[in-house]
Amino acid sequence: MAHDSVKLYSAIYVALLVAATLNFLLFESSFVEFTYAQAIIGTLVIATVKTLLIVAYFMHLRWENRSLTYLMGMALALTMLLMAAATYSIS
Repeated sequence: MAHDSVKLYSAIYVALLVAATLNFLLFESSFVEFTYAQAIIGTLVIATVKTLLIVAYFMHLRWENRSLTYLMGMALALTMLLMAAATYSIS
């Protein structure tokens, strides 16, 4: 059982490393040119995937009760709403 978790965590670590490398390549790549908007969208997608991996596995939310997962999701959604409101309220 412990051997499986080491393999799982190692695979997630490698996935996070690959995601960080892709994030770097979006802005610093000389062989493929991305527009600034493409790089920003790619960065946000990669950041979302990295966050989901970290929250699900390293923070053990994947094995918690669904009610706790929904509570965390609601907190995230409300945080995003507050950030959007703050962004549009600045004049």
